[in-house]
Amino acid sequence: MSLVRVDHSTVGRWWASLDRWTLAALLALVGIGYVMMLSASPAVAERIGASSRHMFLTRQVVYSMIAVIVMVGVSMLPVKWVLRAAMLGALGALALTAATLVIGTEIKGARRWISFPGGSLQPTEFLKPCLAVAVAWLLAEGKREGRFPGLLIAIALIGGVSWLMKQQPDIGMLAVIVAVFLAQVFVSGINLMWVVAGAGAVVGMAVLAFTLHGHVRSRIQRFLNPESGDNFQIRMSLEAFGNGGMFGRGPGEGRVKDVLPDAHADFVFPVAAEEFGLITCLLILGLFAFIVLRGLWRLMDERDVFVSLAATGLLVQFGLQAFINMGSSLHLIPTKGMTLPFVSYGGSSVVALALGMGFLLALTRRRPARGEEANPFTAGLRAPFPT
Repeated sequence: MSLVRVDHSTVGRWWASLDRWTLAALLALVGIGYVMMLSASPAVAERIGASSRHMFLTRQVVYSMIAVIVMVGVSMLPVKWVLRAAMLGALGALALTAATLVIGTEIKGARRWISFPGGSLQPTEFLKPCLAVAVAWLLAEGKREGRFPGLLIAIALIGGVSWLMKQQPDIGMLAVIVAVFLAQVFVSGINLMWVVAGAGAVVGMAVLAFTLHGHVRSRIQRFLNPESGDNFQIRMSLEAFGNGGMFGRGPGEGRVKDVLPDAHADFVFPVAAEEFGLITCLLILGLFAFIVLRGLWRLMDERDVFVSLAATGLLVQFGLQAFINMGSSLHLIPTKGMTLPFVSYGGSSVVALALGMGFLLALTRRRPARGEEANPFTAGLRAPFPT
């Protein structure tokens, strides 16, 4: 099948309108994740007494294949189906998140997972991208229909999600969702009073989390004063960056993976630094920066409010998660258990990230002017785009 611009097949039209550079960068991250599992996961599997040294690697290969299929498949959806899929996904993930409080599996004092034969599911991972798209529609409809209280409904929705995450608790995930919401509200254009109120609410939530949750307080105190508690993981992480130097010690030659509990997951970045060096770390950082900046650049001429808000939310979410993981590893921010997108080991995380990036690729596809309506439930919700 010829994939040129005169090809009018579904795949041909998809390929011609797709942001292929972003797709290539995302696939590069998936490839880097595979290499890092080859390097980091056998040592972790041995340390925990797994049945096979390659248990995590085998699972990650399966998760990555599913993720690529999901990302490519979702990127083919028209905008109206992106919204419909996100709405259904948000409702389902919200129900499952509530279910974790009753039937969830408790791990390290938190109920964030639902176990089933052969694995587990973290619903909040899927809630993140779906909620970003759903909130974008509420804000866009509020702009389009002056009497529709889109902002107030969005605030109530975020408030309900915040309560559920506090009960789990998952303060880090809550911080990401709130930050994405505030970014979308800012981009939508609001009165200065709302900006001040939002900033005050964030400060109040931070103080409340510090006061009520001992693990949050402990992490902040250890960040501000490393001598106040156990900072073993951070010390080993920083040591790995020092050992790696510019070009690294070589594949398989790192030592930090032998002692760090989450060397294949939350602390995979130090493993990359020790074995492949600063150059590789800058390459990984550059890929994340490229995806976010290119996505924002493609939105510069976007005239549809919903598409702009939804894509902005997905990009902020993706970039913020990468920053939190790398910043924690470098002791730039308090530690937070959050995966490095597509590089760290994870099932729910990898597939949910693929879903979000599939949404992004679908929303940023170039489309010819079609004069469609603005309501995504009845039309494509895409304003005419200059060719």
